[in-house]
Amino acid sequence: MKPAERIADLRARIRHHEERYYILNDPEISDAEFDALMKELEAAEGEHPELVTPESPTQRVGGRPAEGFVSVAHESPMLSLDNSYNEDELSAFDDRLRRGLADDGVAATDLDYVAELKIDGLSISLTYEDGRLVRGVTRGDGFRGEDVTSNVRTIRAIPLTLPGGAASGRLEIRGEVYLPRTMFERINHEREDHDEPAFANPRNAAAGTMRNLDPREVARRGLSAFVYQLIDRRGDVAGRHSEMLTRLRALGFPVEPNWRTCRGVEAVLAYCEEWKERRRSLQFDTDGVVIKLDELALRERVGATAKFPRWAIAFKFPPEQATTTLLKIEVNVGRTGAVTPYAVLEPVRLSGSTIQMATLHNEQEIARRDIRPGDVVLIEKGGEVIPKVVKPVVSLRGPDVVPWKMPKECPTCGSQLHKPEDEVVWRCVNIACPARFRRSLEHFASRRAMNIEGLGEALVAQLIGAGVVKDFADLYRLTSPQLEALERMGRKSAQNLLEQIDRSRGNDPWRLLYALGVRHVGERAAQVLLESCGSVEALEDAPVERLTEIHEIGPVLAASVREYFDEPRNRQLVERLREAGVRTVAPSSTEEATGAGDRLAGRTFVITGTLPTLSRDAASAAIAALGGKVATSVSKNTSYLVVGDEPGSKLDKARALGVRTIGEPELLALLAGSEAGGDQCL
Repeated sequence: MKPAERIADLRARIRHHEERYYILNDPEISDAEFDALMKELEAAEGEHPELVTPESPTQRVGGRPAEGFVSVAHESPMLSLDNSYNEDELSAFDDRLRRGLADDGVAATDLDYVAELKIDGLSISLTYEDGRLVRGVTRGDGFRGEDVTSNVRTIRAIPLTLPGGAASGRLEIRGEVYLPRTMFERINHEREDHDEPAFANPRNAAAGTMRNLDPREVARRGLSAFVYQLIDRRGDVAGRHSEMLTRLRALGFPVEPNWRTCRGVEAVLAYCEEWKERRRSLQFDTDGVVIKLDELALRERVGATAKFPRWAIAFKFPPEQATTTLLKIEVNVGRTGAVTPYAVLEPVRLSGSTIQMATLHNEQEIARRDIRPGDVVLIEKGGEVIPKVVKPVVSLRGPDVVPWKMPKECPTCGSQLHKPEDEVVWRCVNIACPARFRRSLEHFASRRAMNIEGLGEALVAQLIGAGVVKDFADLYRLTSPQLEALERMGRKSAQNLLEQIDRSRGNDPWRLLYALGVRHVGERAAQVLLESCGSVEALEDAPVERLTEIHEIGPVLAASVREYFDEPRNRQLVERLREAGVRTVAPSSTEEATGAGDRLAGRTFVITGTLPTLSRDAASAAIAALGGKVATSVSKNTSYLVVGDEPGSKLDKARALGVRTIGEPELLALLAGSEAGGDQCL
């Protein structure tokens, strides 16, 4: 291949992967593979400088703004960082700095560095004027980014105002927006419920969220942020980066607390080695360590290239990958009938766990990557959460390894599979398919739906296998003898399950709608529909035109709801649930008329942490619907502190003030009309 053709090919491949990463948030290769392409292009252009053009990927920072937001120029470029992947490359970075400073007349033996965990998220620039947040802009291409101020304002970790001492003038703060792992898992759960593809990792989810045009949806997803740089337009700057981080924390900004000052490159290497394993204990993803010269004056001396600052580098942790044999490809039937292929693997250890299965997404993805049963494959944990097959090792493929074909019949019920022309997913359309019903019943009983504790996967399989549960309504007709006859189910266990089932009758009706598994109807859509229609009965008869008039409900979702309730068997199911005492009418339609709508009047609630099933917005709305007040801070006037996972400082304050603390079960009891027990002080 001629030099010009080789360079043109490399540029085209790099641009393709830039598009996948920066615009579509769906990368096809790892960071290391992308960096290798860039280095290959840089070397080729170095050999043929006459072929370098301003449009080459080597001549710009990377990426470009997505469509849908106003493009804003950065006052100073947001440069990317050069990467290192081993100790030798990190030591070479230190050598270059010391030599450069020595040539400039600065005697440098062991330099002072600051090492910070590299947050795997989306870079952001925050502008404050006279102490108030006025703009949030994404990194974009490094010179221009997207104005996402309305989305930034929903991120609770980012202060909207600053303390009085920083109130005058203009400040720019730079940092990283990220998605905590717990929120990542919740979002992917919801996307699966909507038949949407799961995000590969928290970084992609954070980037996709920040490009969402609806700030309410952004707020619901629970993004967070860490900041790492202060640009003071007034000239009032610290002498060292470590001092800057301390100042940022004093101003109320979230600063990742594990940063460390390091004297010399050996201390930096020790920090990187320490966090290779410790990073697994964090609640956010980190893919490496950022190393920066601590003294700002020395940074000015060494300067920057057109693309990278010379005074900083990123040390990337080695990718968590392994090779193993793909024994076979099987398919899983979901509750909506979606038939999804997955890989059955020769067991292999990866990231501290044994991997035996991995996602393969869909038939088209398998064909595109040419993944075949019998292949030796490279696997990794996407975002260190979801095992996935990266690619086959084609050089090790045997002559008898043939392409995989999607089955034409459901592996459970034998029904013909169907694939609409505008979709990539094959489906089993038999609503009586045992596999579909098993998944549907698991969903019906799940925490975010009817929240029937104890009704897990194994027990669901037994109930269906014994023939005592053929639809959701059968749950509410179960008897203790029926349950005691099941394997490993004694009298006490049976009684506990029946109590859980009975308690679920009083759930808010939006939970029932979500539990039914109407396609495209997630938690939020279920809440919106019931708030507008008032009852499941009203929703059953609502025409599509009425549904599309509801804010947040689009034509696809409206058509799906109408299709569900147009099926007579679904209406009969809802009627049987109603006869069993399951609540189908929203509180606003009945309880307000009887005075129960003011049941929580005079009581003030504060919520801290992540609740098991209720979003903070849903919990707040339910409290307000019954006359209660939801406050943002704990005081002596607080009636209850509702405590979820990872509570903050509000719990300490509640303890100090003797405020009553409750969990989600006690809150649900209060909402249903029972007095919460709770602890006086946890």
